[in-house]
Amino acid sequence: MSNTRFDVIALGNAIMDVIASVDDQFLTENDIAKARMNLIDQERCDFLYNVLPVDKVETSGGSAGNTIAGLLSFGAKAAFMGKVADDEIGQAYVNDMENIGATFSGSPLKTGVATARSMIAVTPDGERSMNTFLGASTEFTAEDVDSDLISNSEWLYLEGYLFDKPAAKSAFIRASEIAKKSGRKVAVTLSDVFCVERHREAFRDLVKNYVDLVFANEEELLALYEVQQFDVAADLLKKETEFAAITRSAKGSVIIENETRMNIPTKPIEKVVDATGAGDAYAGGFFFGLSQGLNLDTCARLGHLAASEVISHYGPRPEADLKDMAIKAGLIQA
Repeated sequence: MSNTRFDVIALGNAIMDVIASVDDQFLTENDIAKARMNLIDQERCDFLYNVLPVDKVETSGGSAGNTIAGLLSFGAKAAFMGKVADDEIGQAYVNDMENIGATFSGSPLKTGVATARSMIAVTPDGERSMNTFLGASTEFTAEDVDSDLISNSEWLYLEGYLFDKPAAKSAFIRASEIAKKSGRKVAVTLSDVFCVERHREAFRDLVKNYVDLVFANEEELLALYEVQQFDVAADLLKKETEFAAITRSAKGSVIIENETRMNIPTKPIEKVVDATGAGDAYAGGFFFGLSQGLNLDTCARLGHLAASEVISHYGPRPEADLKDMAIKAGLIQA
């Protein structure tokens, strides 16, 4: 177990999530690509906000932010680094993160673009179509990296969605170097096939040179190595990082540790209400297990538990107490 101030500090996009239930016709009528993360500008963001149903849910989000929320629900200690604008939405984001127990680090952007928002349309099959205005979130630079918080965190967690602008890449490297110098571990989530295809070589360099733990789903892993067979991709990955956690939807997840590969099954889910944040929740559960010194099998099962809770309702963050659920499931002790 960690004796640091924080179990995990995440570096990611500070995005206010706006989530609504729609049908497939809505996607067609509004030219939304299904089950993808689509980058949009502020004008498009405002348009979608206005046409989404009025009962939409708004919460501080972003992939890494959702992982932090899951960690905190388990009872872990966590911090978040991100960039918001000096506007009403930005202040709401910071307040929401602090209200769930996270320490927030990041000076607000005084001029320029607004705080980021993601319009998330969820269809009856549980698929999420994300329309994201990145706004101020991509203005995070190496100068915004909080070295004190990183050195006082057992893990640094890097969100692949942020890995776009050169300034953000520099921030990733600076943060990773601080973590390594302090004897800390570095993890990265590949986030989306879209991200992998745009930054494949940079991701691989990051993994080989700095990363101890890779989170990805099967599709992202295949895209990283440009292969069609999961076993081939898994073998390539284990040559480049210490260990990895790869989710495979209903098949559960695969844990890679050096030359060992473990298949961890998950319980069937009767109905997926909203898949938004499932991978983020999985990472939160996995990290919690690591913070408690648990074996990797249990870490994965905690990830499955968190993901199953999140996909049972609308919104990317847990509504139930994950620690209580884990105790009842016999995964951790009270």
